[in-house]
Amino acid sequence: MSGHVAAIFRHPVKGFTPESLSHAELAPGEGFPHDRIWAVENGPSGFDPAQPVWTSKQKFTVLAAIPQVAAVKTRYDEATGVFSAQADGRPTFSGRLSETEGREGFAAWLTAFLDPDDLRGPLKVMDARGGFRFTDHPAGQVSIINLASVRDLSAKMGVELDPLRFRGNLYVEGWPAWAENDWADRDMMVGWAQARVFKPIVRCAATEVDPATGVKDLEVVKALFDNYGHTLCGVYVHVTAAGRVGLGDAVTIPQALEGAP
Repeated sequence: MSGHVAAIFRHPVKGFTPESLSHAELAPGEGFPHDRIWAVENGPSGFDPAQPVWTSKQKFTVLAAIPQVAAVKTRYDEATGVFSAQADGRPTFSGRLSETEGREGFAAWLTAFLDPDDLRGPLKVMDARGGFRFTDHPAGQVSIINLASVRDLSAKMGVELDPLRFRGNLYVEGWPAWAENDWADRDMMVGWAQARVFKPIVRCAATEVDPATGVKDLEVVKALFDNYGHTLCGVYVHVTAAGRVGLGDAVTIPQALEGAP
């Protein structure tokens, strides 16, 4: 039994625009390619790029803390290294976040855009190194969202939830709703890569922000708990053998669970 990959996304800057992909090369210990490789520090966080360790997302400009971030539309061109940002009423920013000038330029642009009341101190763009990623969980590597689960929650809430609220890397069709919550430590194929399910993803207030408007409009976390008794949606997996994953590729249900209710 298997589902298939319906969409692939990366988020080059933590909290900002998801970018659609046709495929990605996955490898053990490397994180999802070009995903959450930068984050914008909101006041001193203690993060040291030279010795990167996991830091709470509340230290950064993320949707859970600043919904207005969703109104900034960003794009990263990996071929040229150029990152751009746009927002209504603001000139377009363009620069390389791999360079000090580019990081300082984006921090200044974002400072001028955001509400000063949301800023706890100077904004500073932080750079990930090697396999480090600014994921919500220190051991999160690749995140997968089951679209059937999102639709089931949508039906319970009486609204159509945009799956991008859950900010996953891979979105899968063909799995039973919520089956993924029982797959921890199970092996699976993700396209041509091998992976092991790490854990379900605990959801936060970021899911309550409309990714198109930047408005906090729905109590998604409360709806999860009220309807299911948990606040989970999606799973983290760890890649155990390298391979490519592309749109339409199979993502297998762990064999040990076939036939389970």
